Amino acid sequence: MSLLGASATAAPHILSLLRLFAAGSFFSHGSMKIFSWPAPFEYQMSGLVYIAGFMEVIGGPLLAIGLMTRPVAFMLSGLMAFAYFMAHAPQNFFPVLNGGEPSMLYCFLFLYISAAGPGPWSVDAAMARRANLRPAR
Repeated sequence: MSLLGASATAAPHILSLLRLFAAGSFFSHGSMKIFSWPAPFEYQMSGLVYIAGFMEVIGGPLLAIGLMTRPVAFMLSGLMAFAYFMAHAPQNFFPVLNGGEPSMLYCFLFLYISAAGPGPWSVDAAMARRANLRPAR
């Protein structure tokens, strides 16, 4: 098997790993805002920041296990686009200068996951496999 063939075979599993690790990291942003864990959130809390924190705390674990992956990833992508344009873009045009790189990267990462799906290691995939095993009625 060629290297190209091996990478194509591994791609769905790597997608699952990407989703899992991105979701775990994303959850930590929300847990800082809501629970001050693993460290206190260093910025002023507002209503929008609380909403974002709750979306991160709820959406992160849903994405990590791969449950309702496409709609959750799409909503979180929108959240990150909103965060970028509200908090970062007004400071400077360039993401590297306005501190918006994480928001921008999460936005497009979640947009990709919403289009590509959860990968084979997910609750969504397990439910789809189980539904296909049931006899048609």
